[in-house]
Amino acid sequence: MKKIIVFFTFFTLSVQAQFGTSIFSKDPIVNLENFDKQRVYWGYFLGFSSFDFKTDYKVPGQDINVKGNSGFNVGLVGVLRLHEYVELRFEPGLYYASRTLTYPGFTNERDALREVKATYIDFPLMLKFSSLRTGNVRPYLLGGVGTTLNLSSNSKSKDDNSEQKFRVKPWTQNYTFGFGIDLYFEYFKFSPSIRGVFGFNDELIRDDDPNSPWTGNIESLKTRAVLINFTFH
Repeated sequence: MKKIIVFFTFFTLSVQAQFGTSIFSKDPIVNLENFDKQRVYWGYFLGFSSFDFKTDYKVPGQDINVKGNSGFNVGLVGVLRLHEYVELRFEPGLYYASRTLTYPGFTNERDALREVKATYIDFPLMLKFSSLRTGNVRPYLLGGVGTTLNLSSNSKSKDDNSEQKFRVKPWTQNYTFGFGIDLYFEYFKFSPSIRGVFGFNDELIRDDDPNSPWTGNIESLKTRAVLINFTFH
């Protein structure tokens, strides 16, 4: 997660350094003056992500160590302008993610480790609140809710953790908050953003044994993630 935030900061500073004379200068040439007057427009995004789990326990003190690994995301963007400063955005995307869960109390790696891979199809609906445009720069905030399908959930598997199968529910709901900046170039608008994703509901499918050492002590397991998206319009 920290690496992703550092990368976002470094990337933004690099853009500023390379295009500072035309975008961040005191009196820039204003690019795409009428772009934000469009009622409907489209785009796409590429990006990076780090997914984690927020875990609540029935009995404290037996915490599972969850390590999030960097992933990749790609998707489309549809925009409906509601107001000069407000947009309704639909951003369906494909997210590749994985986490490594380490359980305490086991002496062998086979039982102690679970690698939870996920391929998400996300369907978020968001509102974007933009500030007043200054030259070729326009900061914004965004937030919304979404539904996500996990194609790698193992939900239909009859095996559980006793057979090294970690199972989660295929459909989950979440909410998203984030911020970013619109940069207006001569031929396109570029919008880097950083976002936090927080799951609403418990995703875990528990093992058949109610006293399972892998799922028996878990009260709830919810997705959380940090996303960095680079959007092009």
